[in-house]
Amino acid sequence: MANHKSSEKRAKQDIKKNLVNKMNESKSKTAVKKVRDAITAGDKKEAATLLSNAQAELRKLAKTGVIKLATAARRTSRLATQINNLK
Repeated sequence: MANHKSSEKRAKQDIKKNLVNKMNESKSKTAVKKVRDAITAGDKKEAATLLSNAQAELRKLAKTGVIKLATAARRTSRLATQINNLK
């Protein structure tokens, strides 16, 4: 438990930041899911346009430190590879 004013403030800020991080992570998961659904449907153009949105969301997470940069790059790369393998 927080014993000083500054640590109480820090605890409040941590709670708020945690909620923001969860919201952004949820948005990126939704974006990735939409890309995967488009890939499953076989719609290459739709998947490609959705990939750019998913990539932006993943980069935002990596920039703020929610996930590592390599993780964002790996997820983006795997999605791009799946899109390129569509006929």
